[in-house]
Amino acid sequence: MGRGDRTDAEWERLRPFLPVSNRRCGRWRDHRQVIDGIPHRVRTGVQWRDLPERFGPWKTVYERHRLWSADGTWERLLQQVQAEADATEEIDWDISVDSTIMRAHQHAAGARTEPPPAPASKGGPNRQTPGRNAVAEPRRPPGGGGAGGEGLGRSRGGFTTKLHLSADGRCRPLSLIVTPGQRADCTQFKPVLEKIRVPRIGPGRPRKKPESLAADKAYSNGPCREYLRRRGIRHTIPEKTDSRAARPRKGSRGGRPPGFDEERYKKRNTVERAINRLKDARAVATRYDKRGYVFPGTATAAALVIWLRT
Repeated sequence: MGRGDRTDAEWERLRPFLPVSNRRCGRWRDHRQVIDGIPHRVRTGVQWRDLPERFGPWKTVYERHRLWSADGTWERLLQQVQAEADATEEIDWDISVDSTIMRAHQHAAGARTEPPPAPASKGGPNRQTPGRNAVAEPRRPPGGGGAGGEGLGRSRGGFTTKLHLSADGRCRPLSLIVTPGQRADCTQFKPVLEKIRVPRIGPGRPRKKPESLAADKAYSNGPCREYLRRRGIRHTIPEKTDSRAARPRKGSRGGRPPGFDEERYKKRNTVERAINRLKDARAVATRYDKRGYVFPGTATAAALVIWLRT
């Protein structure tokens, strides 16, 4: 086993949920060999063509990663690992939300403007996990229509991509969303929270609601607070200085100042540490993926490794 490869215990946690061949389009190359190759590229940022020979043909590893990014396999694997952790009460549901900027490499530009065709899958999710616990159904890959459609944009950092995420109290990503670099944090607050979906091992609906939430001033606006109140989520978000100054001028229309738990807010560093863990993977810290549906798969694969190793 090479450095960074999956251990036998980690492999057994993933194996039951991997796609299986439908026996009509040829046989899959060994899943374990490919699963070791994809995280190796994510961790090192090496070009696909330069993958070590022990992972097999680089084209096979790349196509498997592209396919699994498009059909939601990486998301299914992540959610199943989260479900195991939730079943043993290992998830700290006092979550935090934030975003981070990744510089996009020049190779990430230049994608075709038309949407890519839906990939032809050799297999689907394992039939042992049907019903209400089935998650992240296969979908047509998004993208096309220029850099914006591929999650690329211009910000103070230049040519960038922004990753919005929520993290549990143990510094592990719960949900991930990719947007162009100039997109405001507050616009993705609701999508990030609604993407939290941890299935139950037994009967029951997936868990979607955290016990409490902490976020910085970027999320301190009326729509974000109203959304949290409507869902009954306790939250700690500091008020912006201009909002605090405007309240006395509005009189009774200004309302009461929002509550703020200073001790709870100190724990918001968990999402910052989760970002640091994700950026340990060089293919996440710098975006090399050209297509807008492949890079979220790369970030999700990095998050999956964090959950397996924690």
